[in-house]
Amino acid sequence: MPTSLDHARRLLALAQSGLHFTHEEYDRERYREIVEIATGLLAIESGLPAEQLRQTWFVEDGYATPKMDVRGAIFRDQRVLLVRETIDGMWTLPGGWADINDTPSRAIEKEIEQETGFTARAVKLAAVYDRNLHDHPPYLFHSWKAFFICEITGGEPRLSHETDGVEFYPLDALPELSTGRSTAKQIHRMYEHHVHREWATEFD
Repeated sequence: MPTSLDHARRLLALAQSGLHFTHEEYDRERYREIVEIATGLLAIESGLPAEQLRQTWFVEDGYATPKMDVRGAIFRDQRVLLVRETIDGMWTLPGGWADINDTPSRAIEKEIEQETGFTARAVKLAAVYDRNLHDHPPYLFHSWKAFFICEITGGEPRLSHETDGVEFYPLDALPELSTGRSTAKQIHRMYEHHVHREWATEFD
């Protein structure tokens, strides 16, 4: 069942795409009004100012599409490599938004090196999940999450401006997780993909 956030996000996406494609000023005015309505709804839901939400959403223009988040799962002896995010003090699989001009594998390998100090190689795309369908907290943007099974090829633990902890944790004793980024269920599922490399990629 769609939530109020789902409806408001859809309205914003339609308005963004409409403003990109139409040159009729009357139509553009209608799309701007939809933006006002949608950000007003989001402001009620989130408690954030409508103008701040508009500026956050419209940092990009053009046809609205989901954002892509990449996550890398690395295991050693039933332990998983996690990083602690400075922004919330909780732990997650290393990763982040994919950058323009990066391939999917390059995006996650770069994120792992930046956040952990380890160099790594992506060996399997295990899953592509819709963030809305996997028990993550509500979020302004619609995004997909690509989970890769990776192997360390070199380097050593190193902190970064985004992470202040790099540790291997037992799968049965995970720390408090930053569930907007990765969940315990996803980490355990990635371990199964790590063991069963022959499994097909999951999606949705």
